[in-house]
Amino acid sequence: MQNKRFERLIDRRILTESELNEAIDKSRISGEYPEEVLIKEGIPKHEILFCLSEYYGYPFGEYDESVIASYFLTMRLDMEKLKNALWFPLSVRQDKAEVIAYNPYNPSVVEDIKKTLGIKNIDFIVALPSDIVRIIEHNFDVNPNFPKIAARTPLAKVRTFLADRRSMMACYRTSLAKGRTGLAFIRTGISFIAISLVLLRIFGIGYLTIFEALLFMAGIVMAMDGLMWYLPSRRTGKKLLDCASTETTWGSTVLKVSNPGDNPYFTRTDPVEGADKLRAGWNSLSPVMRRRFLASDRTDMAEERTVLACYRTAMARARTGLAFTRSGIAFIGLGIALLRQFHEGPWTLLDAGLILIGAAMAMEGVHWYMPGRRAGIEGFESVQRAEGNKSIWDFIFPPSLKQINAEYVYAPPVRASHAPGIWATTGLALERTVLADRRNVMARLRTVMARSRTGMAFIRTGMAISAAGIGLLVYFGAGNKAWAIFDILMIVFGLMFIIDGLYWNILAEKVKRQFPYCFGEMEIVVPDYGKPARCWRKVIFSHDEL
Repeated sequence: MQNKRFERLIDRRILTESELNEAIDKSRISGEYPEEVLIKEGIPKHEILFCLSEYYGYPFGEYDESVIASYFLTMRLDMEKLKNALWFPLSVRQDKAEVIAYNPYNPSVVEDIKKTLGIKNIDFIVALPSDIVRIIEHNFDVNPNFPKIAARTPLAKVRTFLADRRSMMACYRTSLAKGRTGLAFIRTGISFIAISLVLLRIFGIGYLTIFEALLFMAGIVMAMDGLMWYLPSRRTGKKLLDCASTETTWGSTVLKVSNPGDNPYFTRTDPVEGADKLRAGWNSLSPVMRRRFLASDRTDMAEERTVLACYRTAMARARTGLAFTRSGIAFIGLGIALLRQFHEGPWTLLDAGLILIGAAMAMEGVHWYMPGRRAGIEGFESVQRAEGNKSIWDFIFPPSLKQINAEYVYAPPVRASHAPGIWATTGLALERTVLADRRNVMARLRTVMARSRTGMAFIRTGMAISAAGIGLLVYFGAGNKAWAIFDILMIVFGLMFIIDGLYWNILAEKVKRQFPYCFGEMEIVVPDYGKPARCWRKVIFSHDEL
């Protein structure tokens, strides 16, 4: 049967019968289709297509990007099943379908087509297996050998889930910021309460009692109001954050979402065979194939932004914890001062209670601080790694080296003669990808600045602890060795926080100065690929507008 399909090649003396038999034997041993072996042997593709057309009595077809089936037809088909069965419907009208297939004489294929499409009659077009596979992949919007999840629509779905996660973490950060504001209310309330109690214990009941009572009530109200702000953020702070990320591969693997719903997670496919080689030949890719890679790039960039948002959220939680620690320090300092200033009596229980409450608050705050510190370290390392990686420009444009004022500048090879819209939708896809890359740059900057703010929170916490120790030591002196040692330990512990915070802040400020978005006015270049790079328009946002 195999020989009969290719009798035309023998009749036209393109190859001998023994050569044909040898090729068929090779295909049987290697598992390749005979047509593929013959093409490798140098037989022209069109001659093989003529053979198939004459043998089956149907016209032949080839892969072309214009061969597109209806989306509503493809959405109910299984791509992998079609690739294995080697058939694809081009159109379906009433009880007849036009189908491109490799073997129209195969009864199981015919039955599968009729059952799948629900038709009775079939108009066949014969094609080579490789062409049918590419037609199937093209209609499912994927590049060669890529799975269905590499299509632009599934990738857009992944980006939507990532955007939802970033929105969720933005809500977390807002709640944590509200909690820190509540803790500031609590500290202010504590100050009012402390002043009223000290006045009461010094002067007793007298003409100042009304003022003391008002001050005490104001402190209670502020502390309770702050507590109501803080409690929701405390619940938010207990939620687990998974900042783990996959390793971006510039299109050789595909990011996918699993367990879609309230708790989705993201994984990657295994490396796609031939993807690196395909990406390396960017200039030879069709516009559609380029857009598919760019969609994958934007998805990878969205993942990086999401991971950085997670790190910022963890650092915000650490800052909230440190604010809680400072509130605890205020309780401890007040309780110790009252306990050491006044003799034992009924008030002593209140003093001890303040110390215990403050200690519990400080311990919980430190518990929040440790995960945030790890997130700050990991986030900073992530930013540093990202800055050393290739960018989208390195993949899209082989750098065009120009020398301007004794400095070498890299610019995309765009000529003045290029008309606007030369790349049409592919140019727009590239522009979206470049803008996504810029958003990633700004996300890295925000992560660095979040680390800097967290470092400042370390410093403020250290200053609060040291100030409490210094105040107690100066006021009460070093007469009591036990208390003096305690005061000195508070000072040392506070200095450790200050040094750690300075280390975080100085490194972050150093990196921040290297970013292009650290000025009073932020300038963003808007690419126009129909014009030279020097003619690209710039959008400037002033500090007031931000």
